[in-house]
Amino acid sequence: MDGTILVVDDEAKIRTTLRGVLSDEGFHVLDTDEGTKVPELVATQRPHLVILDIWMPQVSGIELLAQLKAQEPELPIIVISGHGTIETAVRATKLGATDFIEKPFSLDTLLRSVYRAMGRELQSHTEEEALSPPPAALTLTAPAHPRLRARTIKRSVVIQGQGLHSGIRTGVILQPLPPASGIIFSALSSEIAIPATIEYVHSTGYATSLCHQGVVARTVEHLLSALHGYGITNLLVKMQGEIPILDGSAVEFCQLLESAGITEQHETVEELGIEQSYSVGELSTGKFLCIEPCERLEVHYTLVYPEPVGRQEYHYIHRDAESYREEIAPARTFGFVKEIHALEQMGLANGGRLHNCILIGEQGVINPPLRFADELVRHKVLDLLGDLSLLGRPVRGKVTAYRTGHADNIALVRAIRDGMGHSE
Repeated sequence: MDGTILVVDDEAKIRTTLRGVLSDEGFHVLDTDEGTKVPELVATQRPHLVILDIWMPQVSGIELLAQLKAQEPELPIIVISGHGTIETAVRATKLGATDFIEKPFSLDTLLRSVYRAMGRELQSHTEEEALSPPPAALTLTAPAHPRLRARTIKRSVVIQGQGLHSGIRTGVILQPLPPASGIIFSALSSEIAIPATIEYVHSTGYATSLCHQGVVARTVEHLLSALHGYGITNLLVKMQGEIPILDGSAVEFCQLLESAGITEQHETVEELGIEQSYSVGELSTGKFLCIEPCERLEVHYTLVYPEPVGRQEYHYIHRDAESYREEIAPARTFGFVKEIHALEQMGLANGGRLHNCILIGEQGVINPPLRFADELVRHKVLDLLGDLSLLGRPVRGKVTAYRTGHADNIALVRAIRDGMGHSE
């Protein structure tokens, strides 16, 4: 036997189905519909994994989860729910749940979660389709460059906040993924996976959003920037509509990654070394963005706005996670008072607040202090690093940017992809 799994659910059909599927996979399966018996079953039967329904008679799944984690802190527990919300998922994850799956779910989804929870890899055609990056992200034809160790996180972590543009309460659950998976976004209520690559960019208006088969992941750039800065190459991001803005920077995502712990994997990832120049825009038109060969990743950004902002320049050399965390991650997003009405009419910035956005009026910043004198241009670098990560591999080259935004960043990423070529 590959291990013992305890299924706790008050629906007999679900228990029967899971018992059959998991038994076919070689697991020894126990099941019960009586929540009050679960602590004793765990103590006497010593299961390797528990699959726990959140809505149970007699005792709630959340209460059971807390009891079991106090009883057996290292026991993996997958929580399932027919009425899942981001708040429930956040609560379960904070209590120590390994995963949160909303009903109805496919058996492949459950098996992937079971194998991840038990530190194994599910090898199946469906698994490869669901979790592997698209071929374009893997077959860019560039000369061989140094290979870096792939990275993921050691345990699932969660963070909750408000969407910058939607204004709704939202959150994300970050979960480890096996080698060769890539960065994958997935909604709580859908099994559709959205790879974080250029092919899935949906919009770039005031934020970068991804979409696949009607499922959208909005405002992904700050999280992707932090993942890029920390060299995370394999990760599942479960979310609900929009990534939370938090304090407007990437620093809380950095703290979240560090709290999860970062682990190197046996897989290596080849750097995408830029061998020729690629550019979009022209200085004469007021916007310009290019990337050229360099022995490391560098970004030189020039920001120009009318007074009271004026001109800011920053040159960032990416050395490691520490350089990213200290120089770039704390820089917050910013906006102008005069644009608020127009943004509201477009249904944007509904979650913008004085604590998560630098707001600039006619006389200057109206909610000081700034974290850096040049915080605005550093945030532009932060955004650019997030968008650049959509190439699907660590990038090595020098980026020069003048007054550009998300649309320009994505245009450059597409130019690189098209210039290097990929197999269809």
